[in-house]
Formats: sequence, structure tokens, C-alpha cells
Amino acid sequence: QVQLVESGGGLVQAGGSLRLSCAASGRTSSAYAMGWFRQAPGKEREFVGGINWSGGSTFYEHSMRGRFAITRDNAKNTVYLQMNSLKPEDTAVYYCAARYGRTWSTSRTDYDYWGQGTQVTVSS
Repeated sequence: QVQLVESGGGLVQAGGSLRLSCAASGRTSSAYAMGWFRQAPGKEREFVGGINWSGGSTFYEHSMRGRFAITRDNAKNTVYLQMNSLKPEDTAVYYCAARYGRTWSTSRTDYDYWGQGTQVTVSS
């Protein structure tokens, strides 16, 4: 079992930045890739980006490229989502997810563990 806890959400003005953290505990000795997803009210949960086990490979949904960056510190069992140039349409609950294996996936059904989510609100 892996437990994930997100933090760092909040209210920010358009154009601002936030950094979300996702701390993992439990069976963290196994190799696992991480993904970030988000869900806005009334919408499906969507893929934001992913990072492989080593941190050497990342992938982002198109609208996040160039604005968001995912990194990880395996020594601290923590993954980060740096969000810059935020827009009101980025408002959502952001979730981190873990999947056993070395490579991320864009499909939420491929992930084995989920955090509880953290709210990000971007005001115009």
C-alpha cells in the first residue's frame, strides 16, 4: 500500500504560481511512476502530467506544456507540480496518483493509488 498526501493548494490570482507537493508513505521502496490529475466542478478528472520513476522523463497535457513542471525527489518520497502563469480555467481539485512500474500513463485507470486532492482556485 502507498499513501499519498497532497498539499500546497490555495487561492491565487491569474498569472500567479503555486507549487503542489505529493508526499508518499508506505510501500515506497518499489518503483512507481507518478501522475497529476485535476477535476473541475462538473467535469471529468483529466490528466495534467506524469513523471517516470527516476524523474528523467515527464509528459504534460497540451494546455499545460510550458506552464507546468513535474519533478520528484525520491529521497524524500515527494513529487512536485510547479504551476506558473495560472489561468482561471486551471481552477480544480488537483490529485496525485501512483502506479507501479517505471512509466507514467495518461489514463487514470492505470493508477493504483490516489491522494485526497488539494483545491486550486485561480481568480481573474
